[in-house]
Amino acid sequence: MRSTMMDYPLTLVHILERAGRYFPKAEILSRLPDRSLHRLTFGDFYRRSRALAAALTRAGMRKGDRVATLMWNNYAHLEAYFGVPVAGGVVHTLNLRLHPDDIAYIANDAEDRFLIVDDVLLPLFEQFKDRVRMERVFVVPLTGQPVPAGYEDYEELLKTGDGPFDYPELNENDPAGMCYTSGTTGRPPGVVYSHRSMVLHSLSITVPDSFGLSQHEVVMPVVPMFHVLSWGMPHACVMVGAKLVLPGPHLDPQSLLDLCQREQVTLTAGVPTVWMGVLQLLERKETEHRLAPGLRIAVGGSAAPEAMIRGFDKHSITVIHAWGMTETSPVVTVSKLKPHLRCLPEDECYAIRARTGYALPFVELRVIGDDDREIPADGKTMGEIQVRGPFVTASYHNKERDPAKFTADGWLRTGDVATIDAEGYVKICDRTKDLIKSGGEWISSVDLEGAIMGHPAVAEAAVVAAPHPKWGERPVAFVVLKPGATVSAEEIASFLAPKFAKWWLPDDYQFVDAIPRTSTGKFLKRALREKLAARQSA
Repeated sequence: MRSTMMDYPLTLVHILERAGRYFPKAEILSRLPDRSLHRLTFGDFYRRSRALAAALTRAGMRKGDRVATLMWNNYAHLEAYFGVPVAGGVVHTLNLRLHPDDIAYIANDAEDRFLIVDDVLLPLFEQFKDRVRMERVFVVPLTGQPVPAGYEDYEELLKTGDGPFDYPELNENDPAGMCYTSGTTGRPPGVVYSHRSMVLHSLSITVPDSFGLSQHEVVMPVVPMFHVLSWGMPHACVMVGAKLVLPGPHLDPQSLLDLCQREQVTLTAGVPTVWMGVLQLLERKETEHRLAPGLRIAVGGSAAPEAMIRGFDKHSITVIHAWGMTETSPVVTVSKLKPHLRCLPEDECYAIRARTGYALPFVELRVIGDDDREIPADGKTMGEIQVRGPFVTASYHNKERDPAKFTADGWLRTGDVATIDAEGYVKICDRTKDLIKSGGEWISSVDLEGAIMGHPAVAEAAVVAAPHPKWGERPVAFVVLKPGATVSAEEIASFLAPKFAKWWLPDDYQFVDAIPRTSTGKFLKRALREKLAARQSA
């Protein structure tokens, strides 16, 4: 017996056409480099994205050609998100926070043919342009200044796409987007997303038990559009007709709060380090912010401290803890309290919300111990998270399948160490390389960091392993205090003592002005370990 269903391809063409037909009056707001606000309707976006598709086709873009972007979160970047893939191309977002040498390597490895770049980022491009093979470079004139000689004007490019345009025949498994991982242990590998994977990921993050996206939302993706396609939020918002607020390069806490208030944002998303600064600003109460009732913040990229979740609750702002990777499109788990768990004591509810949640629809997840067997779902035993699903990568661009990253039975080895409880809630304990092994036992740096940041004087904390002659490794904490706050190492140790076994407590607390970060806003623990090693060898 055969199904009677149509063989209908899942492509971004459908999402773009749906937006143009059903949500032409929905709005896309972009904050430009000069802080002015640029407004565009979905109807305008639909026409401009199709014009971009037609213009690139007429410029000679072939199916599968890579079109790189070097851009902040803005309307033109959103047009590239759709205009490139619906014409058969692959949009490749370049991480502008990387070193120019790394950007050049990534662009060459991806074999980027064209580039779309914000005019304010031309100085960055010029640092590596002689080392890449871009045939044509289109500059988005965000500042209103003339495009410099030697480059082409993005707006003039769109004019060449006026007129009728027929989409090429696309298979749902054709490539549509491309991102490179953060590459913390060597040259970053590339992940290539298909139309099908993007559509299914968009559907997965719109459901109520995920981010709950709909046309009634006002969504501000703070996570950069060059970082894992902004966690898929732009695609999902276009699919459902949600208003988009794009903050551009202005990501300081005050700018984000002002934009949230001005546009009455109902959902936003970004890494914890961004929101720690926002929470500190709210706690100072120097300025009253009338935010939208029920504002939600999706937090991922690294563990959200329980203290931060509690802190935002005091301001009627709900933190939604999520987890994923570049390799998983990226969202895999979201933490929402199940109905029968809401009656638990407050502390237990917060402990659950601080976990990264259970797997979204279409994704399978397991946690594997050192013996290559699934660990017991007891919320205590640690193992490596492994995942598989229709928006999980099965390999890396231009690389042989690595058995260190993929299991023989087809699961992605994430390198994240976690526990899982009987309800399916995952708690990230650490990256494999960040776990601290002391006297043969594991210590979770993530748990220690979250607890230290629960101290009222602490703004941020990162814990790393320091070599120890007897125990192998011992934890050392780097601590950033809130403005005007004072606290001693002994006071922090006393604060932690009731929460952990004595041997878990850090041997040393180093107070610093700031903690170094990766290009995606996570704590750069490698730099902290190198700092410790340099001190020991001095």
